[in-house]
Amino acid sequence: MAAFQEKQLPKDAPVSAKALNWVDSRFPLTSTWKAHLSEYYAPKNFNFWYAFGSLALLVLVIQIVTGIFLVMHYKPDATLAFASVEYIMRDVPWGWLVRYMHSTGASAFFIVVYLHMVRGLLYGSYRKPRELVWLFGVAIFLCLMGEAFMGYLLPWGQMSYWGAQVIVNLFGAIPFIGPDLSLWIRGDYVVSDATLNRFFSFHVIAIPLVLIGLVVAHIIALHEVGSNNPDGVEIKEKLDANGVPLDGVPFHPYYSVHDVMAVAVFLIVFTAVVFFAPEMGGYFLEYNNFVPADSLKTPPHIAPVWYFTPFYSILRATTSDFMAYLMAGVAAYVALLVFRSQRSGVFKIAAIVIGVAVIAGMAIFDAKFWGVVLMGVSVMILGGLPWLDHSQVKSIRYRPSWHKYVYLVFGIAFVVLGYLGVQPPTAVGTMIAQIGTFIYFGFFLLMPWWSALGRFKPVPDRVTYHPH
Repeated sequence: MAAFQEKQLPKDAPVSAKALNWVDSRFPLTSTWKAHLSEYYAPKNFNFWYAFGSLALLVLVIQIVTGIFLVMHYKPDATLAFASVEYIMRDVPWGWLVRYMHSTGASAFFIVVYLHMVRGLLYGSYRKPRELVWLFGVAIFLCLMGEAFMGYLLPWGQMSYWGAQVIVNLFGAIPFIGPDLSLWIRGDYVVSDATLNRFFSFHVIAIPLVLIGLVVAHIIALHEVGSNNPDGVEIKEKLDANGVPLDGVPFHPYYSVHDVMAVAVFLIVFTAVVFFAPEMGGYFLEYNNFVPADSLKTPPHIAPVWYFTPFYSILRATTSDFMAYLMAGVAAYVALLVFRSQRSGVFKIAAIVIGVAVIAGMAIFDAKFWGVVLMGVSVMILGGLPWLDHSQVKSIRYRPSWHKYVYLVFGIAFVVLGYLGVQPPTAVGTMIAQIGTFIYFGFFLLMPWWSALGRFKPVPDRVTYHPH
């Protein structure tokens, strides 16, 4: 172990310099600042898509701070929870503002994260060497979904209560362990005070700790390999005599100033929603959630919050009639793997065995179980993107033009699934959701083939940059 050394400064050095030197000798403050801000070189051709990562960090801070103030007055008790929320809204000074900032922040978080993920899709930010950055991001997304679901129950309104009842009961569809798993999650035979207490504990303590750890890991992993850019060019491959990327600029002050502007625009929109439309027509705060939870009165239509509805639509689309089409889809995909894949014979045999097992399982277990499976897989499949995309280039800029329409169709299908998940189920809506489900999974599962097709444009050696 190296001996402790403290840098010697002139006696007339400013007090601030001496204080910083004292800290640096005991904690890597300056070196951390340099590594992650002032000497972290980011590509000089970032565009507005690259502001959403910083905005996500801002919203996380807003949620933590407002959550702390809400916990001061909230009562995690089934008989007091709804009244405590009303107390916060009506009697706590500025309590209504804190509550609306927290509820609006939940939706803002998912809007920003979805846009952040869109940028990753468009520019191939999940490709080598950033696979781990992407996996940390998917883990953050899963944590966000868990955090939002746990927090959704806490107001103890009608939609909170019955939404949690429906979602938790879905786990009961899992063969053999389902009923016991649902009971374990609820802590009771129905959603009750025990459920509220454990959801409160996870929402306030457990998941935020994991989330913060994943965010730190995400940033560290990103800064280790460097940021991607709209051209998909690795700037670390072109260095000057001092080892500085020729196409890079220090993140601070260049992009920190850009992010300040993005934050200002975001806060204008955010505060406009908070002050003028916090319910956002029932999408951010459902009207039924202003009614106390009643275990004897089920709302006519139960749907999760909008950011869960694309995946909820996939669940609802999986009906008994739809199972035959799913079986045919699995059989066709296995045939595609066997006859069109360049993989080894062992891989093809494994694909056939797994395909037969899945088709047999679809014949044995009911549609409700497979709906839960598809809903879970629809989120988890995002983690496989680094290995599904076989494109010659990273960025959409240099891919064949028709690739843009593939992304567009996928995006439209995702939005339509989200809209249908909010609406009451109908025969036509279910059919559209089933088509959307095939498009959603087809986008990912067929990506090894379609992403490699077409005529690719040459990627420049240096980033394309236009001063502004």
